Amino acid sequence: MSDILGQQFIDGQRSALGRETLHSVDASSGQALPYVFHQASDQEVTLAVAAATRAFAPFRQLSPARRADFLQAIADEIDGLGEDFIALVCRETALPEGRIRGERSRTSGQLRLFAQVLKRGDFLGARIDQALPERIPLPRADIRQYRIGVGPVAVFGASNFPLAFSTAGGDTASALAAGCPVVFKAHSGHMATADCVANAIVRAAQRTGMPSGVFNMIYGAGVGQALVKAEGIKAVGFTGSLKGGRALSDLAAARPQPIPVFAEMSSINPVIILPQALAIRGDQIAEELTASVNLGCGQFCTSPGLIIGLRSPQFSEFQQRFAQLMADQPAQTMLNAGALKSYGAGLKHIAGHGRVSHLAGQPQGERQAQPQLFKADVQLLLDGDPLLQEEIFGPATVLVEVDDPQQLRALLDSLHGQLTATLIAEPADLERFGELLPVLEDKVGRLLLNGYPTGVEVSDAMVHGGPYPATSDARGTSVGSLAIDRFLRPVCYQNYPDEYLPEALQNHNPLGLNRLVNGQWSRASLI
Repeated sequence: MSDILGQQFIDGQRSALGRETLHSVDASSGQALPYVFHQASDQEVTLAVAAATRAFAPFRQLSPARRADFLQAIADEIDGLGEDFIALVCRETALPEGRIRGERSRTSGQLRLFAQVLKRGDFLGARIDQALPERIPLPRADIRQYRIGVGPVAVFGASNFPLAFSTAGGDTASALAAGCPVVFKAHSGHMATADCVANAIVRAAQRTGMPSGVFNMIYGAGVGQALVKAEGIKAVGFTGSLKGGRALSDLAAARPQPIPVFAEMSSINPVIILPQALAIRGDQIAEELTASVNLGCGQFCTSPGLIIGLRSPQFSEFQQRFAQLMADQPAQTMLNAGALKSYGAGLKHIAGHGRVSHLAGQPQGERQAQPQLFKADVQLLLDGDPLLQEEIFGPATVLVEVDDPQQLRALLDSLHGQLTATLIAEPADLERFGELLPVLEDKVGRLLLNGYPTGVEVSDAMVHGGPYPATSDARGTSVGSLAIDRFLRPVCYQNYPDEYLPEALQNHNPLGLNRLVNGQWSRASLI
C-alpha cells in the first residue's frame, strides 16, 4: 500500500524528526515487510500532546451531533478500506481473513454506537435543581450539572486486536465521543495497519471539519513513558499485560498532577462446571471449552484459563475427553514472535511446578503455539500460591478439581479480580449453588451462564472490566457505551443566567434530553 509513510501523525500533518527506524514484520514468516517507520522523538511526543491540547477546547465545545458525524465518518472510512488492507492486516498479525473482516465490522460498529450515544445525549448526565428562594431556614440556589471531557487522552494499541482495541478502537472511540482529543501510541506488532487506520481517521476529521489536532499518532518503543508523563495528557487507555499496565499506572500516579489510567491487564476467566450440567452434557461441554480455549490461538483477554469442577466419576470422564480434544488441536501462529516467546515461558513456568501435571499437548515448536492442558492441585490456590493466578496468553488452560461445595467456595474466595466468570449449570445446579453468585459478583465484571467468555458484544449493557488485576479501575468498562464515562467529569453551574448555560442545562431543553429535574426525570421545557 503506497500511502504508508511510517511517519508520526501530528496536528493533521506527517512528521519524521527522529533518525531511528523500525520495520513491520510478516507474523507467519518473520520477514520484514516493505514499510519503514520512524521512531518518534521526544520533540514529536511533545508536539503531538501540544496539538491535542490546542484541539481540546474547540473539539469539546462542538455539539454532540457534530462529534457524532465525525465518528460515523471514521466508521465509513474504515469500512471503505479495500482488499489490500485486509491482506495487510492478515500478514502483520497471522489472523485469518474472516476474523479481520469481523473485527473491522466490530470496530466501525462501535464507532457508530458512540455516535448514537452522542445523539441520545444521556452521557451528558444533565441534572437540574431549581432555586428555592423561599425555603426555610435557608434558600436553595439554582444548581445545574452536566458532564464534559477530561482533556487529551493517551491511548495504547493492543497486540491481540489490531482494529477493535487499537487505532480507532474502543478507547479512541469513547474518548473522541467524550470530546477528548487522542494521542495514540501504535503497537509495534501492526504498525502498517495502524498507519492505514490513522489515515482513515484524518480523512474523516477533514471531511467533517474537526480541529486538526483531534487525533495524533506516534510510533516507537520507549515513547509511552514520555507520553503518560506529558503535562497535557489527562487520562490513559491501555490494553495489554499486567506488567505494562501497572508500569503506566505507577507513572501516572507519580506525576505532579496524577491522572487516571484505565488499563485492562490480566485475567484467567474461571469456568465452573457444576455437577448436573456435567452429567447431562459432559461431552458437549468438553467440545465447547476446547473451541473457546483455542479460539484465536488463545489470544483473547477473555480466554478461559482455569476450568473448575467437583470431584466425581463424571468429572473424571470429562477430563479424559477434554484432554483428547485438546491433544487433537493443531498448532497455530501467534500474533508475533514476542507473544510466542512469552507463551513458551509461561508454559515452562507452570509445567515446572511439582503440583501441576501435564494432560495434553505436543512440545512447542519455533514458529507456532501448541495447545496445552494442565491439571493443578487445588491447594495451590487455597495456599495463596500466585502460579494459577497468572494468565498464560495463548492456547493453554488449567483444570482444577475440588472435593466439595465448601472447597469450591474457598477456591473462589482465593481468586484475584477477573474480567469474567462462567457457570456451566442446569436449574438444579443454580438452586444448589446459589451462594456462589454473590462471591463471583465481587470478583468479576461479567458473569456468564452456559456460554463462553471468548466473545464480547459491543452494546449498552456490556461490561468489559473487573477488579484488579483484571483492570486498574473496576469502575469502568473498555467495551460498550458505558466506556465513555471514563473520560468525562461533572461540572456544576450555580445561579447562572439561562443564556450563559450550556445547551444541556438551558430551560427550554434544546437538545431534547431526559434530565433529572428536581429529583424527577423529565424532557419538558422549564419555561
